[in-house]
Amino acid sequence: MNFIYNYIYYIGAFGLIFIGIYIVLVKRNLIKVIIGLSILDTGVNLFLISIGYISKGTAPIFSKIDTAIARMVDPVPQALVLTAIVIGVAVLALALSLAIRLYHHYGTLNLREIKDQRW
Repeated sequence: MNFIYNYIYYIGAFGLIFIGIYIVLVKRNLIKVIIGLSILDTGVNLFLISIGYISKGTAPIFSKIDTAIARMVDPVPQALVLTAIVIGVAVLALALSLAIRLYHHYGTLNLREIKDQRW
């Protein structure tokens, strides 16, 4: 039980990643695929934050001489995730705008029907 408690963030992150991959591979509706990509992105962000997490860690600010460096949380994964969130929102907005354009052009969001109408 202690093993699960120590790695609960990794389990949650990989669960979200696998759910996102499943949705992207199985679903035929374009909006559902975009939602799957968003879930996948959230899982990757949670995984990156989990890598930099230290239990009872402190902020990486050297305010005292006796501050333990080993207990400081690494700020690089946090900065990467912040950047990834901004990029993810931009990709999500672009994908939704493309879905709207595809719906106006083809009249459906079913990927198989769009592929059949194209050829």
